[in-house]
Amino acid sequence: MKKIMLIGYGAMAREVVSRLPKGVQVAWVVVPPEFREKLAGELADTDIAVLDSVTQAYTAPDLVLECAGHAALAEHGETVLRKGWPLAVVSVGALSDALLYAKLRCAASKGHSSLKILSGAVAGMDGLAAAREAGLEEVLYVSRKSPQSWHGSPAETLVDLNTVDKATVFFEGSAGEAARLFPANANVAATIALNGVGMDATRVQLVVDPHTHRNTHRIHARGAFGEMSIELAGHPLPSNPKTSMLAALSAVRACRQLLEPVA
Repeated sequence: MKKIMLIGYGAMAREVVSRLPKGVQVAWVVVPPEFREKLAGELADTDIAVLDSVTQAYTAPDLVLECAGHAALAEHGETVLRKGWPLAVVSVGALSDALLYAKLRCAASKGHSSLKILSGAVAGMDGLAAAREAGLEEVLYVSRKSPQSWHGSPAETLVDLNTVDKATVFFEGSAGEAARLFPANANVAATIALNGVGMDATRVQLVVDPHTHRNTHRIHARGAFGEMSIELAGHPLPSNPKTSMLAALSAVRACRQLLEPVA
């Protein structure tokens, strides 16, 4: 039986738990101290240990899966990697912070561990990374979501989400800027950047569309390899419209890979 540690237990983590393959079980959940007692009561009938620090686990997990947001990755990521535990990251946008990215790379090297950047809500990252080997000239990412998906983000100050009646671009900039300004919505921008031309050179457009109920991601890349366009129209999680179902499924896949002899 493979045992995993979850950092966070919100909508994303709960979706992952509901879809875990046989042979993988959650042994630890790490949450902020103020939520520990309540969650411990909720999980009292399970074998899951509820912690507020990764250091409270006395045996090594087969995988640590971060599902808690940028601050949680900054708080726990370095410790996990220095312990030699493999870490899979959902909150890729946090890596737009160059200092944090450097710290995690260093910790993974010193701990002889690995930092796995999940593909999240998009596909084709293997092809984009391969294309980079010959040089990429341009990478553009366009994210199109419903007004509901942008509520609670800085989009509220850039466009009236309650009255917008047509597809509207409210942000144009670099992937680094998008990931920092829209951490709950733009993790994809950072994922594309890390697999492509970097945070500063990757161009991003964010669009609110009152006529859609899906999260649409379009990637266009051009370089010595040729040209590619990828478009996905995914459903958000019913429990959290800011989170893509495919992002949760990419975390499930990372857990399934613990069991697979072929990668």
